[in-house]
Amino acid sequence: MKSKSLTTMIIAGLVLGIIAGFIINTVATVETAKAYSQDISILTAIFLRLIKMIIAPLIISTLVVGIAKMGDAKTLGRIFSKTLLLFICASLISIALGLVIVNIFQPGAGINFVAHDAASVAALKAEPFTFKVFISHAIPTSIVDAMARNEVLQIVVFSIFLGCGLAAIGDKGAPIVHVLDSLVEVMLKITGYVMLFAPFTVFAAISAMIAERGLGVLVSAGIFMGEFYMTLGLLWVILIGISLATIGPCVLRLTKGIAEPALLAFTTSSSEAAFPGTLKALEKFGVSPKIASFVLPIGYSFNLVGSMAYCSFATLFIAQACNIHLGMGEQITMLLILMLTSKGMAGVPRASLVVIAATLNQFNIPEAGLILLMGVDPFLDMGRSATNVMSNAMGAALVSRWEGEHFGEGCRGKASQLARL
Repeated sequence: MKSKSLTTMIIAGLVLGIIAGFIINTVATVETAKAYSQDISILTAIFLRLIKMIIAPLIISTLVVGIAKMGDAKTLGRIFSKTLLLFICASLISIALGLVIVNIFQPGAGINFVAHDAASVAALKAEPFTFKVFISHAIPTSIVDAMARNEVLQIVVFSIFLGCGLAAIGDKGAPIVHVLDSLVEVMLKITGYVMLFAPFTVFAAISAMIAERGLGVLVSAGIFMGEFYMTLGLLWVILIGISLATIGPCVLRLTKGIAEPALLAFTTSSSEAAFPGTLKALEKFGVSPKIASFVLPIGYSFNLVGSMAYCSFATLFIAQACNIHLGMGEQITMLLILMLTSKGMAGVPRASLVVIAATLNQFNIPEAGLILLMGVDPFLDMGRSATNVMSNAMGAALVSRWEGEHFGEGCRGKASQLARL
């Protein structure tokens, strides 16, 4: 199926899902609507399972081949340091922007939330964050176990070691690299088959959500949702603006190219679902496969800026709702904590709530305040997943340009400010 045709089908699934969900929510009983939501969600579950099925081998093959083809440790170290620097800057911008917007508009003021029953958020409680916990989560004890649980950060760590090892042994590792290169092509072909199921998944996910919750939840929480989506909009403007200033107008081609994977991430609330499409869009734009396949998987662990903006925005919102004042020093501390706790956050639904729960615990804010987010979190997850896709694509393009690669007409020449750094 051609890309434009698939995009059209996804949009059609989104519109029909909203209509079907609204009709069911309006004319059916609560029990019938709930039953429909549970039954139709099997389509979403199947699609996300298919995505999880391909994501581990796709990341391993693309990342290992990308590292092995770089040729030497110096090139690898240079690209990795540039990638990490850009992702840290993007993280600071997103978290700080979330704090600034929530301080300006005070969406939690006047709610006066008092929790009488925190049972509904008990499953989201997380152990206090420490450096030891982070390292334990990042380093795999078994790559098989990491793949079985789709621990993206652990898969990335293993792939970096394997890629460096293959690059070090040179010609002896060429057969393995060749096999993994073939695996990339196979996985991308399988991805094409899986994507054919996307329009049905979008219809199922949206119709189930609207049928059970109704459009009313969008109205009742409209102010909170509107302010957060404004935050995401500003984040898009800032990150694309930086890319325009450093790469040139040609970056608009990339923005158009990632529209379909971003839409898929939006409708499925999963950044992982957009990984294959984003990889293809980057290579079509002109980013070399070795850089795209190296930067993008790392971005899925270290550059989920939409989710990070949500963590800071939602944490301070809950504090405001609970009438807990956090001074500037405490908010700066929160920013630094979120810089660490958000790394390795899976690009799947509800992962942000676990990070928020851990952050609330650090500042003695009632974790039961998460109840305030439960009703609208699925709708917010859609926006932050799409934002994660955009930021990772822009990050890969910036690293590629920083390495001196050119993207054709509309791209700044080699004398650009970024290339001179």
